Amino acid sequence: MTQTVETLFDDALERYQAGESAEALIPIFKEICDRSSKTSAAWTCLSWLYLMAGKSSLALTTAQKAVKLNPQDPQARINLALAMLDLNKKGVRAHIEVAQQLTMAIPELREEVEKNIEDGLTRKPGWASMERVKTWLLE
Repeated sequence: MTQTVETLFDDALERYQAGESAEALIPIFKEICDRSSKTSAAWTCLSWLYLMAGKSSLALTTAQKAVKLNPQDPQARINLALAMLDLNKKGVRAHIEVAQQLTMAIPELREEVEKNIEDGLTRKPGWASMERVKTWLLE
Protein backbone atom coordinates (compact mmCIF):
# COMPACT_ATOMS: atom_id res chain seq x y z
CA MET A 1 0.00 0.00 0.00
CA THR A 2 1.28 3.44 -0.94
CA GLN A 3 1.57 5.97 1.87
CA THR A 4 -0.35 9.21 1.62
CA VAL A 5 1.72 12.33 1.09
CA GLU A 6 0.81 13.52 4.59
CA THR A 7 1.97 10.27 6.19
CA LEU A 8 5.15 10.23 4.13
CA PHE A 9 5.84 13.86 5.13
CA ASP A 10 5.20 13.24 8.83
CA ASP A 11 7.34 10.08 8.85
CA ALA A 12 10.22 11.81 7.06
CA LEU A 13 10.03 14.78 9.42
CA GLU A 14 10.16 12.43 12.42
CA ARG A 15 13.17 10.67 10.92
CA TYR A 16 14.93 14.02 10.47
CA GLN A 17 14.17 15.03 14.05
CA ALA A 18 15.51 11.66 15.21
CA GLY A 19 18.84 12.55 13.59
CA GLU A 20 18.70 10.84 10.20
CA SER A 21 21.00 12.41 7.61
CA ALA A 22 19.88 14.91 5.01
CA GLU A 23 21.31 12.70 2.27
CA ALA A 24 19.07 9.81 3.33
CA LEU A 25 15.94 11.99 3.45
CA ILE A 26 16.39 13.99 0.24
CA PRO A 27 14.89 11.24 -2.00
CA ILE A 28 11.83 11.02 0.24
CA PHE A 29 11.20 14.76 0.17
CA LYS A 30 11.77 14.77 -3.61
CA GLU A 31 9.02 12.17 -3.89
CA ILE A 32 6.75 14.26 -1.66
CA CYS A 33 7.37 17.31 -3.84
CA ASP A 34 6.72 15.27 -7.00
CA ARG A 35 3.46 13.92 -5.62
CA SER A 36 2.28 17.21 -4.11
CA SER A 37 3.99 19.97 -6.08
CA LYS A 38 1.93 22.80 -4.59
CA THR A 39 2.88 22.04 -0.97
CA SER A 40 5.26 24.79 0.06
CA ALA A 41 6.24 23.06 3.33
CA ALA A 42 7.62 20.11 1.37
CA TRP A 43 9.68 22.41 -0.85
CA THR A 44 10.91 24.28 2.23
CA CYS A 45 12.01 21.01 3.84
CA LEU A 46 13.70 19.83 0.66
CA SER A 47 15.60 23.10 0.33
CA TRP A 48 16.70 22.79 3.98
CA LEU A 49 17.96 19.26 3.37
CA TYR A 50 19.89 20.42 0.33
CA LEU A 51 21.46 23.16 2.46
CA MET A 52 22.39 20.60 5.11
CA ALA A 53 23.94 18.40 2.41
CA GLY A 54 25.99 21.27 0.96
CA LYS A 55 23.99 21.39 -2.28
CA SER A 56 23.37 25.13 -2.41
CA SER A 57 22.42 25.29 -6.10
CA LEU A 58 19.62 22.75 -5.60
CA ALA A 59 18.64 24.50 -2.36
CA LEU A 60 18.33 27.76 -4.26
CA THR A 61 15.88 26.42 -6.84
CA THR A 62 13.77 24.54 -4.30
CA ALA A 63 13.68 27.50 -1.90
CA GLN A 64 12.60 29.77 -4.78
CA LYS A 65 9.72 27.38 -5.44
CA ALA A 66 8.77 27.36 -1.73
CA VAL A 67 8.79 31.17 -1.56
CA LYS A 68 6.73 31.40 -4.75
CA LEU A 69 4.12 29.03 -3.27
CA ASN A 70 4.08 30.75 0.14
CA PRO A 71 5.74 34.19 0.27
CA GLN A 72 4.75 34.54 3.94
CA ASP A 73 6.81 31.56 5.16
CA PRO A 74 9.85 32.94 6.98
CA GLN A 75 11.70 29.60 6.85
CA ALA A 76 11.37 29.45 3.07
CA ARG A 77 12.77 32.99 2.90
CA ILE A 78 15.61 32.07 5.25
CA ASN A 79 16.47 28.98 3.19
CA LEU A 80 16.52 31.12 0.06
CA ALA A 81 18.75 33.71 1.75
CA LEU A 82 21.11 30.96 2.97
CA ALA A 83 21.43 29.45 -0.49
CA MET A 84 22.01 32.90 -1.97
CA LEU A 85 24.72 33.64 0.60
CA ASP A 86 26.38 30.27 0.02
CA LEU A 87 26.42 31.00 -3.73
CA ASN A 88 27.41 34.70 -3.37
CA LYS A 89 24.18 35.89 -5.02
CA LYS A 90 22.75 39.37 -4.62
CA GLY A 91 19.30 40.16 -3.18
CA VAL A 92 19.59 38.52 0.23
CA ARG A 93 18.47 41.57 2.21
CA ALA A 94 14.91 41.58 0.86
CA HIS A 95 14.32 38.01 2.02
CA ILE A 96 15.88 38.65 5.44
CA GLU A 97 13.69 41.74 5.90
CA VAL A 98 10.50 39.79 5.14
CA ALA A 99 11.59 37.02 7.52
CA GLN A 100 12.32 39.65 10.21
CA GLN A 101 8.90 41.24 9.80
CA LEU A 102 7.11 37.89 9.97
CA THR A 103 9.04 36.63 12.99
CA MET A 104 8.59 39.91 14.86
CA ALA A 105 4.84 39.87 14.23
CA ILE A 106 4.24 36.22 15.15
CA PRO A 107 6.12 34.89 18.22
CA GLU A 108 5.46 31.24 17.28
CA LEU A 109 7.25 31.76 13.98
CA ARG A 110 10.21 33.35 15.76
CA GLU A 111 10.47 30.34 18.09
CA GLU A 112 10.37 27.94 15.13
CA VAL A 113 13.03 29.93 13.28
CA GLU A 114 15.26 30.01 16.38
CA LYS A 115 14.99 26.21 16.71
CA ASN A 116 15.78 25.74 13.03
CA ILE A 117 18.81 28.02 13.20
CA GLU A 118 20.18 26.11 16.18
CA ASP A 119 19.46 22.80 14.43
CA GLY A 120 21.32 24.03 11.35
CA LEU A 121 24.34 25.10 13.38
CA THR A 122 24.34 21.82 15.29
CA ARG A 123 24.15 19.67 12.16
CA LYS A 124 26.53 21.88 10.18
CA PRO A 125 28.93 23.55 12.66
CA GLY A 126 30.82 26.60 11.46
CA TRP A 127 28.26 27.39 8.74
CA ALA A 128 29.20 31.02 8.02
CA SER A 129 26.01 31.88 6.12
CA MET A 130 23.84 30.61 8.97
CA GLU A 131 25.89 32.58 11.50
CA ARG A 132 25.23 35.74 9.47
CA VAL A 133 21.50 35.01 9.20
CA LYS A 134 21.35 34.30 12.95
CA THR A 135 22.96 37.65 13.69
CA TRP A 136 20.59 39.49 11.36
CA LEU A 137 17.44 37.81 12.66
CA LEU A 138 18.03 37.16 16.33
CA GLU A 139 20.46 39.74 17.62
